[in-house]
Parts: sequence; C-alpha cells; structure tokens
Amino acid sequence: MTTPYQQQSQAPVPPQSPPQGPPQAAPPMPPQAPHQTAPHQTNPYQAAPHHHTQPPQPQPHQPHQQMPSGPPSQPYAGVGPYTSPIPVRRTSLGNALASEWTKIKSVRSTIWTLSVMVALVIGIGLLVAATTADSDYDTVPTTLPGFFGTLLGQLCVVTLGVLVITSEYSTGMIRTTLTACPQRSRVLTAKALVFFTLSFTITTVALVLVAYASMGMHSGPAVAEPTGDQILGATVGAGLYVSLLGLLSLAVGAILRHSAGAITTMLGVVLLPSILPAFLMMSDSLRDLGSKMLEYSSPQSLASLFQIDDGLNNGWPQLSVLAGITAAAMVAAYALLEKRDV
Repeated sequence: MTTPYQQQSQAPVPPQSPPQGPPQAAPPMPPQAPHQTAPHQTNPYQAAPHHHTQPPQPQPHQPHQQMPSGPPSQPYAGVGPYTSPIPVRRTSLGNALASEWTKIKSVRSTIWTLSVMVALVIGIGLLVAATTADSDYDTVPTTLPGFFGTLLGQLCVVTLGVLVITSEYSTGMIRTTLTACPQRSRVLTAKALVFFTLSFTITTVALVLVAYASMGMHSGPAVAEPTGDQILGATVGAGLYVSLLGLLSLAVGAILRHSAGAITTMLGVVLLPSILPAFLMMSDSLRDLGSKMLEYSSPQSLASLFQIDDGLNNGWPQLSVLAGITAAAMVAAYALLEKRDV
C-alpha cells in the first residue's frame, strides 16, 4: 500500500533541457553597509593590513663617462670673480714701521728698561747737581751731572736693543713677523728705525732736562757758563752715542739670535775697553794699543762729549768710530738674516 507522499516522490523527473537564448545576468546584490566599530574599540586579534610594495626595478647600465681634461672651454656662468671686503693694497716700509711701533710699545721690557734708564739719568743727575756747590763748576761745565747717570743708563739701552730682536726668536714670534712681511730686510730696517728713534728721543730729552736743571741750580760769576758746543755734546751728542750703542746691540742680537749671549757680548764691548788698558799699559809694546783702546772706550767717549776736561777732544771722533762699527754690524745682520732660516 502506498501513500500519496510516496507516489509523489517516486514519480519520474522529466529531463531538463538547456536554456534557450543568451544567459541572463544575476541580479545585483544590494549594497551592504560596512561594519562600523567605535573608534575607541579595536579588535586585538585583527591583523594589521599588509602593504604590498613592488620590488625595485633594475636600472639600465650606463657607460662610465670620463671628465674632460684641461681648463673649461668657457667660464661658469653663475660664478664671478671674488672681491674681498677688506681693501687690498701693496705693503710698504710704513706698514712695517707701524707694526714694529705697535710691538715695541706693547711689551713690558720696553717700559721697564726705558723707565729705569730715565730714572738713572735724571735721578743721579739731579742728585749730583743738588749736592754740589757753585765753586765746583769753576773749570767744568754745569752740564757735568748728566754724565754720571748716562754711564749707568746706557746699559739699559743696550739691554733693550738686544731684546727688541731676540725676544721674537725666543718666543717664535719671528716666524709670524716674517710670514706677514716676507721681505726680511724691511723687517730689520723697521726695527732699527723704530728703536733708534725711540731711544734717541727719550735719552736726549732726559739729558736736556738734567742739563738745564743743573744750569738753573748753579749760576753766577764763579761758575763757568757752558758753551753751545758743550751743551750740544752733553745732550744731542751723548744721546746719539747711547742710541748707537743700542743699535749695535740690536745688530748683535740679530746675528746671535740669543738674548743672554747678545747681552753678555755687549757688556764686554762696553766694559772691556775701559778695563783691559790697565793691563796692556804694563807692557811697552802694548802701551799704544792700551792708550788707544782707553781713548775710544765708552766712559772716555762720554767724558769727551761732556767735555769734562780741557785735554779731551769734543767726542765726535769717537762717535764716528762707533757709527762705523754699528754700520758694519748691521750689514752683517742683514746678510745673515737673508741667508739663514728662522
């Protein structure tokens, strides 16, 4: 016995034929709203999106290009000639003089040595003039007090002349000086002119002050009034002699390039001619040499310039000999400065 349900299920299924005509597209799906989450709620299990990057593409091989040799055929269009904001001009002896004047007035050795020299010349001169009477000047000029201070003051000028050049060698400043002014003869000329002018001016002014102060302290019928030649020798002549000694010291310092050695040499030049004649005159064969050495020694030359004795000359021959020796030493200093390395 069969039921209606069984008969319906057992009924044969007719074969399906393929659809005729073009296929119909599926109906579009209705858009679905994206799932929105609160900005403050994140899913810790949600993986971070992956960004797919493309691999780098190989570049085509370019042949190596050689740089052109030689100067460019035309100047670069964007580069012009350099113009310094500082005015550029040719240097001269005036620039070297300004540089040496700046250096000599800036160091302490100049101030100390010249101050001691002025103190000795003026201090001892005024002390001698104040402690002597008018009767002491009946045969000697009243400019005599300046002689005693000059004997000691000349040693200060000698020391300063050496230090003007040797201090730059000891500190290495001479390399900077010669780099800024490659003409070495100009450097030495500037040093010599500045030092000689400074020492001559200060020494002469100090001697003039002492001479006129002494003449003001001692005057009257019993006093021998100094002549014009005596005043000139006691002021300008003595100042020139001391300044030439300092210039000779500068030349010796440029030759030796050592402070202690140059100062010792100049002390021997100043002191030995007044000491050795005492031993040379003991021998008959060396007596003439001793007398000539004594005549041209520093104390005797200054005594002749001050004319403290009628038996002495006016001191200008000794001054000429010192000028010749100084000139020869300066020539040697110029030659060695150009030849040797610094």
